[in-house]
Amino acid sequence: MNIDSIRNGIVIDHIKAGQGMEIYQLLNLEALDCSIALIKNASSGKIGKKDIIKIDADFELDLDVLGYINPDITINVIKDGQRVRKFHPELPERLTNVIRCKNPRCITSVEQEIDHIFKLTDRENRVYRCIYCESKAKGENI
Repeated sequence: MNIDSIRNGIVIDHIKAGQGMEIYQLLNLEALDCSIALIKNASSGKIGKKDIIKIDADFELDLDVLGYINPDITINVIKDGQRVRKFHPELPERLTNVIRCKNPRCITSVEQEIDHIFKLTDRENRVYRCIYCESKAKGENI
């Protein structure tokens, strides 16, 4: 398989195999008017299999989404065909409208206009809790 290199844009690498489409949707990449390559199950010496997303445009990434999904993801910024920056997203302290509270008694279940806000309460175990009801976010809440 041959995927062209990008001239100016972003490469999101070391995505856990199978999470590429989820990230594509959460970042709302379908709204972009540029070339985007989603490579699934590419071989990786580091993690076995991985997904890769190549975006042939320079735009503002939602690092909170990427940090929440997996702070081990690698983000490469490409300018004039050269990588100018390589970094990992950080685990965000707060998430707003990235995940939803599943507690039926939470105010966010009743009031539709209220933002779903979660705060990081345990960095080591990556635990987030709703700021309104303290319910623990689960991985399937994305």
